[in-house]
Amino acid sequence: MLTLILLWLLVVQGCDASVLVAGSGTEKTAFPNLGLRGFEVIEDAKTKLEAACPGVVSCADILSLAARDSVVLSGGLSWQVLTGRRDGRVSQASDVNNLPAPSDSVDVQKQKFAAKGLNTQDLVTLVGGHTIGTTACQFFSNRLRNFTTNGAADPSIDPSFLSQLQTLCPQNSGATNRIALDTGSQNKFDNSYYANLRNGRGILQSDQALWNDASTKTFVQRYLGLRGLLGLTFNVEFGNSMVKMSNIGVKTGVDGEIRKICSAFN
Repeated sequence: MLTLILLWLLVVQGCDASVLVAGSGTEKTAFPNLGLRGFEVIEDAKTKLEAACPGVVSCADILSLAARDSVVLSGGLSWQVLTGRRDGRVSQASDVNNLPAPSDSVDVQKQKFAAKGLNTQDLVTLVGGHTIGTTACQFFSNRLRNFTTNGAADPSIDPSFLSQLQTLCPQNSGATNRIALDTGSQNKFDNSYYANLRNGRGILQSDQALWNDASTKTFVQRYLGLRGLLGLTFNVEFGNSMVKMSNIGVKTGVDGEIRKICSAFN
């Protein structure tokens, strides 16, 4: 999903489309990125733009605009995307270690977001982008079996939901099977992702942790509009946090290039 590409990968080198570069040892080849999709959509847009106005629109701008539009087309609100970014000239798989991982604790997630100038509310908001899209079983199968020392599954998973996931992700097979990150609403941009966390139906360990940790649970509750808490409007706050994130490490002028194709440096 384009939103996921932006959320998890924009902040490695900054908003410079480094994840789009193909080849051995690039960010695209790192294990956490193997489940990403939508690259061909960006490349197709780049091909059409190069034909119309060569050397003008960067892959970084295309990615930022596509992320915004994918949210809007899924029922979310729009936000202003500033353009003029240039594409980076560095893409290394080792840099992906700085990105949130599927099994990260809340403390680790907060540290990684804080390193980019993003706060706890930004964390809970941006991860809410998982309301659309899918992931592969290999990124959460550790929760389904032998999670605890006595061989049981992750106790934070709703028992009835656990049996469904175990069927969808068979043991010793199905590693690449695709599972909706927001069960029941994977194609609609809404706050149901947070309701699933409340009900023990978060897919990734790092997602469910947002409900189980007091420092992030409050924001989840506010997005759900629970009584007694000052509510937040997820659609509005998501756009605000996306603007903050899309301004991280922006390259302009001679700092970067405008690639001819998004999958390769010039």
